[in-house]
Amino acid sequence: MKYILALDQGTTSSRALIINREGTIEGKAQKEFRQIFPKPGWVEHDPMDIWATQASVMTEAMVHARVNLREVAGIGITNQRETTILWDRKTSQPIYNAIVWQDRRTTDFCKKLKADGLQPLFQKKTGLLLDPYFSGTKIKWILDNVNGARAKAEKGELAFGTVDSWLVWQMTEGRQHITDATNASRTLLYNIHEGKWDEELLKILDIPQELLPEVKSSSEVYGDCSEDVCSTLIPIGGIAGDQQAALFGQTCFEQGIGKITYGTGCFILMNTGTQPPKPSKHLLTTIAYQMNGTTHYALEGSVFIGGAVVQWLKDSLGIIKTYEEVEDLASSVPSSEGVVFVPAFTGLGAPHWDPNARGIIAGVTRGTTAAHISRAALKGICLQVNDILEIIQEIIPISEIRVDGGAANDNLLMQTQVNLANLPVIRPKWTELTAIGVAFLAGLSVGYWKNQDELKGLWKKEKRFEPKFDEERRNYEIGMWRHAVKCAKMWGEYGSK
Repeated sequence: MKYILALDQGTTSSRALIINREGTIEGKAQKEFRQIFPKPGWVEHDPMDIWATQASVMTEAMVHARVNLREVAGIGITNQRETTILWDRKTSQPIYNAIVWQDRRTTDFCKKLKADGLQPLFQKKTGLLLDPYFSGTKIKWILDNVNGARAKAEKGELAFGTVDSWLVWQMTEGRQHITDATNASRTLLYNIHEGKWDEELLKILDIPQELLPEVKSSSEVYGDCSEDVCSTLIPIGGIAGDQQAALFGQTCFEQGIGKITYGTGCFILMNTGTQPPKPSKHLLTTIAYQMNGTTHYALEGSVFIGGAVVQWLKDSLGIIKTYEEVEDLASSVPSSEGVVFVPAFTGLGAPHWDPNARGIIAGVTRGTTAAHISRAALKGICLQVNDILEIIQEIIPISEIRVDGGAANDNLLMQTQVNLANLPVIRPKWTELTAIGVAFLAGLSVGYWKNQDELKGLWKKEKRFEPKFDEERRNYEIGMWRHAVKCAKMWGEYGSK
């Protein structure tokens, strides 16, 4: 067996990658799928689009790599997290569109739970804050708003899953209804200390336990992909939410080592070891990975709009034609000339947790150009990340930060990040860390790799970025940013009335 097949199901596309023993990608394929926006702040996907594109790219990646499926030792699945799907167990058909992690429709319900004083309880048990971001309130919304859904759920006729569960269900033709601990820890329903679905939280959200998948570790053989799907039986041996998979792919196995992924959003995870850190009102505690009976934890901060702001520059403003053009356009001016861009298109994530905030571009003058706006957009990504890094440093010393994701290849973005954070970052030679991470988890479970020490030996540095700002300039940039964030929050407060 020569390869691991990694399935990377993301927010805007489904991908498949063929990975060898050195962590080298032998072949890959990617297909975008439709984004559905029924109302402002609502984001949906068609679950059948997710499955169709994922199944298609599996075959396409094998063709690109000139690999036979019988040469694949195992399959790993990594996925967009929190995105919520309910389907009929008999027909395997979804009863509603997938409600995407970005969706804000349950904002008012989350406010009610907070007003009832329930946030400390949820945070203590799950490590999460009461926010529309997570799966639990999305499940409740579907049960309350889809005709007949609650009655069917109570009879055990429906299944809930995050995207990993949905893919495994399809790949095993309904024989496996499972998730892993990392994805379970993002639902608002899973007690991360006791390692089980929490009956008290299920009762508060009025969610029948019959809906829920069995929770497994992140690295074990769960079952085989069926012959009808894969043409041969292949063990599915690793599952992790995309950000935890990237942390594992970056081999951040020790406390104090973390990673930043620059994707549709930006996600900062810092390994805190086998003990969960004390709850923070600004950051999440989450399960980093679980294997061999041991749970590893992480601090997490999430930026809702990262690379998506570049997509907005391309698709909505039309000032660039491809994603790659943004670095050249932004680099054509020495600074943003005082323009500050807060891309709060779907509210602000950590450390603000303000679902009502809205995006603003401040400091615009008659001389402002597309280049200034582009540079401010990139800087806005970095400043959001910096807000989170400052909080992490108050809780645990940061010994090393590694970066990945498509936008991590943007040298201007990376240099801006280290200047504003006043911390060096390391970009590895690998770029597909999410897929590599879940390939590692799957490979360990089937004996393709021996242990984590072997994986650490595969990771290689490509470039290290060092800060170049003096403290005065850094403080000025951060001061302008904080002022603009206040304006974005004020706008949201007015608009939500």
